[in-house]
Amino acid sequence: MNYIWEVVGRHPTGQQPTGAETIQKLCDRVASSTLLEDRRDAVRALKSLSKKYRMEVGTMAMDHLVRILQTDRADTEILGYALDTLYNIVCSDEEEEPEENQQKQEEDLGVQFTDKFIQEPDNITLLLTLLEEFDFHVRWPGVKLLTALLKSQCAPVQGIILVSPMGVSRLMDLLADSREVIRNDGLLLLQQLTKGNTAIQKIVAFENAFERLLEIITEEGSSDGGIVVEDCLLLLLNLLKNNSSNQNFFKEGSYIQKMKPWFEVGDDNSGWSAQKVTNLHLMLQLVRVMVSPVNSPGATTSCQKAMFQCGLLQQLCTILMATGVPADILTETINTVSEVIRGSEVNQDYFASVNAPSNPPRPAIVVLLMSMVNERQPFVLRCAVLYCFQCFLYKNHKGQGEIVATLLPSTIDANSISAGQLLCGGLFSADSLSNWCAAVALAHALQDNLTQKEQLLRVQLATSLGKPPVSLLQQCTNILSQGDKLNRRGSRVQTKVGLLMLLCTWISNCPIAVMHFLHNQDNVPFLTGQISENLGEDERLVQGLCALLLGICIYYNDNSLENYTKEKLKQLIEKRIGKENFVEKLGFITKHELYSRAAQKPQPAFSTPEHMLFDHEFTKLVKELEGMITKAVLRSSEEEKKEEEVKKTLEQHDSIVTQYKELIREQDSQINELKEQVTLQSSQNEKLQNTITQQFSQIQQHKDQYNILKLKLGKDNQQTGNQAEAAHVNGLQPEELSQLREQLEELQRQNQLLQTQLTEKDSLITSLKAEGVPSAEGSTSEVTELQKEVELLKAQLQSQTAEITQLQSERQELLRGSETTAAIPGEDGVYTEKIAELESRLSAQTAETQKLKGEVKTLLESKELMEKELASATSTAAIMQAEKSKLQQEVQESKKEQDDLLMLLADQDQKILSLKQRLKDLGETIEDEDDLDSRDQFDDNDDEEEEEEECDE
Repeated sequence: MNYIWEVVGRHPTGQQPTGAETIQKLCDRVASSTLLEDRRDAVRALKSLSKKYRMEVGTMAMDHLVRILQTDRADTEILGYALDTLYNIVCSDEEEEPEENQQKQEEDLGVQFTDKFIQEPDNITLLLTLLEEFDFHVRWPGVKLLTALLKSQCAPVQGIILVSPMGVSRLMDLLADSREVIRNDGLLLLQQLTKGNTAIQKIVAFENAFERLLEIITEEGSSDGGIVVEDCLLLLLNLLKNNSSNQNFFKEGSYIQKMKPWFEVGDDNSGWSAQKVTNLHLMLQLVRVMVSPVNSPGATTSCQKAMFQCGLLQQLCTILMATGVPADILTETINTVSEVIRGSEVNQDYFASVNAPSNPPRPAIVVLLMSMVNERQPFVLRCAVLYCFQCFLYKNHKGQGEIVATLLPSTIDANSISAGQLLCGGLFSADSLSNWCAAVALAHALQDNLTQKEQLLRVQLATSLGKPPVSLLQQCTNILSQGDKLNRRGSRVQTKVGLLMLLCTWISNCPIAVMHFLHNQDNVPFLTGQISENLGEDERLVQGLCALLLGICIYYNDNSLENYTKEKLKQLIEKRIGKENFVEKLGFITKHELYSRAAQKPQPAFSTPEHMLFDHEFTKLVKELEGMITKAVLRSSEEEKKEEEVKKTLEQHDSIVTQYKELIREQDSQINELKEQVTLQSSQNEKLQNTITQQFSQIQQHKDQYNILKLKLGKDNQQTGNQAEAAHVNGLQPEELSQLREQLEELQRQNQLLQTQLTEKDSLITSLKAEGVPSAEGSTSEVTELQKEVELLKAQLQSQTAEITQLQSERQELLRGSETTAAIPGEDGVYTEKIAELESRLSAQTAETQKLKGEVKTLLESKELMEKELASATSTAAIMQAEKSKLQQEVQESKKEQDDLLMLLADQDQKILSLKQRLKDLGETIEDEDDLDSRDQFDDNDDEEEEEEECDE
C-alpha cells in the first residue's frame, strides 16, 4: 500500500485516502500520463487493488485498461498488467471459498463486467490479436482472460469469435505452444469455446485438433496420465458429442484405431489411482459417443465395424472379464460393450464366443447374468448387465434362439449353468428387482421373433415334488394371481409389472400363444377382476397393463376357442368393466411419469430400484398397440364385418394388380433379353456385310487379272505366224504362266477364306433359330434394321452372281483364244490344265453363292416369324393394360359411391335435426334416442318383474 501511496501521492489532509479515491487517481494517471513508466506503474497499482476493490476497479478503470491494450502494444509488461487486471475484474477469486450469497454477488459482477467488455466486439478481436504475441507475460493472461469471458457469457463471446477472421485458428495455435502452462490453459479455453456450438466444433476439428489431442494424450501417458489427459478427453467429448460431421471425420481419419492402446490395462491392479479411473471413464464415454443409439444407423454401424476390425472390442471384453477392476469402471465398460455390439451381427457373434477366465470356462453372458440376478450386487451394475443383455439380443434372431434353446427340455444340461436357468431363477426368486430384470431380459429374447414365442410355449417347469409340471406361461400367471401374498407393496407392483410386460410381449402378434393363455379358465377372470377393482394409485399401472394384456387377447384372437372369441371377450368387457372404463384404464400406462422417461433412450437409467418399472422396447409396443386395441374394443361386430369385407376387396384388387405388375415385370425382362439378342445379331450381320464387301473387292481383283490375261493371250495369237516373235513369246510365256499360277493360288486361298466365313454365318443362323425370336414391343426398330441389312446382303450377292457369270463368259473367250496357241509346243497342256482348274474353282464359288442365297432366304423367313410374335406380344400387353385401367377405375368409382353415401347420410341427419327443431318450436314433444333407450329398458324391467310375479303365484 505504501507503494501505491507513493504513486498517487499523499492525501492533502494527511489522512489515508479511500479505495475509491485511490483508484480514481490511478485511472487519471493512466489516462493523462505521457510517460510510459508512469502509466505502467499506475496499471500495476490497479492490478494489486483489483481483487480487493473489484467493483470500483471494474467500474472506473475498464475503459482505460482497454485503451492501454490498444495504444501500448509495444510494451509487453504493461500489456500483461492490464490483462491480469481485467481477468481479476471478470473472474472471481477461485482460491477463496466465499459464502453462497457472496459467491452469487461475485458471479453477478463477473457477468456485468463481461457484458460491458463485449459490448464492443472489437475488444474480443483485440484480445485474439494479442494472443499471437509469443511473450509469456502477454499470452498467458490473455488466455486466462478469454477463458473467463467464455465461462461468464459463453454464447455471445462464441458468436464474436466465430465471425472474427482466423479467430478459431489463432486459438488452435495454443496447443502447439512449447510451454505446458499455456498449452494446458489453452485446452481449458478450447473446452469453453466448443461447448454447444456445432460450427466452432467443426472448425476446431478441421484445424487438426484430433491429431494434436491424441498426441498429447500419448505423450502424457494415456490412461495413466494426469489432469492434462482428462482435459484432452473432455475437449474430444465436446467435439464429438451430437456432431455427426466430426464423428464421421474422426472415423475416416482412422482415429478409432488409435484409441485401442488406451485400454491395454495390465495385470497389475494396484495402480488404479483416482485420476486413472477418471481418465478411463472418459475414454469409455468417448467410445460410446461414436456408437450411441441416437446416432444415425449408418454411422453407428461403420464405427462398430471399425472397432471390431482394429481389436478395440476385444480389448474391452478383456477388461470386462478381468479381475480387480473398480466397480464404476466395470459398469461403464459393460455399458460401452453393450453399445458396441448393439445391432451388429458380427460383434454380437464375437461377444457370444467370449469366455470368462474361470475353471471350467463359462460364457461371458452367463457370468453377467449371474451378477444381474444377484441381489447383493450394486444396483447400477445390475442395470448395466441388463442393458448389455438387451443389446446382445437387439435384432439378433440367432442369439434369441440360443437363449430360448437353453430353456427347452432337449437342451438342458444338469451339470452346467445356462442363461435360461438363470433367467428362470431370477423370474421366480424372492427379490422383486431380480423378477423385473429377468422378465425384461426374457421379453427381449422374444422381441419381434414369432418362432421363439412359439418355442417358449414348450417350456415346462417342475414346481414341487409329486405335482405335474406346468408351463412357463401358466407359472407366470400363477405368480401374478398370488402376488397379493407378498409382503412389500412396492415390490409386489414391480414384480407384477415385470411379469405383465413379459406376457404382453410374449402373446402379442402370436395367436397360438393367445390361445394357450386363454385356455386356462382362470386367466380372463383374473384380468377382468384386476381391471374392474378400485385400487390405489400404485395399482393403477397394474390395472393398465392388465387391460393391455386383455386387449392383446382380443386383437390377436383367431377365434379358435369357442368360449373366448373376440366377440365374447368384448361382451365380457362391456358387462363387467365397461368399454369407456376399459379405455381409461388402458390410458394409465402412457400417462405414467416413468413411462415417458423409459421411452427417451434404450439404456435403463433409474435413480432407485423402485423406479424400475418400464422397459424402452416395451414402450414402443404400447405405443403401437394402444390405438389398435382401443379401436378393436369400441368397434361393433357389424363394423368389423364391413371393414373385413372392404379389406378383403382391397386385398383382392391389390393381388390382381400385383399379378399384372409381375407379368409386366417379366415381359420387361424378356424385352431386355431380346433387345440384347437383336443387338448381337446386328453386330454379327455387320461383320457378314464387311466380309461380303471384302469378297466383292477380291472378285474385282480377279476380274482385273483376267482382263490382263486376255490382253496378253490376244497379242500371242496375232504373233503366231512370225517365228522370231514366236521365239520371243516362247521366252516370255513361262514368266507369265508363273504369275498366273501365283494368282490362282491366291484365288484359292481367298475362296477358302470365303468358305470359312460362310460356315460361321451358317452356324450363326442356326443358333439364332434355336434361341427364338423377339416377342415383345420395343424390338420393331431392330427387326426393321435387320430387314434392311438382309436386303442389302441379297443385292450384293446378286451383284456377285452377275460378276461371276461375266467372268465365266470371259473364261470361255479365253479358252477360244487359247486354242489358237496350239503352235507353242510344251506350254499348251500346262496352260489348259490351269484354265480347267480356274473353271472348277469358279464353279465351286458359284455353288457357295447359291448356298448363301438359301441361307438369306431362311433368315428372311425367321424375320417374318419375329414380326408376327412381336405383334402378338404387343396386343397382349395392351389388353393387360386395359384390364388394369378398368380395375383401377372400378375401385375409384366404389370409393366415390361411398363418399356420396356418407354425404347423403350427413344431409339426412341434418334434415332430421331441423325437422325436430321445427316440431319443438310448434309445441310438439320430441324424445331423444337416449330417452327412448332408457324407456325401452324400463319397460323390459317391468315385463321381467311381471313374469317373476306370475311364477311366484
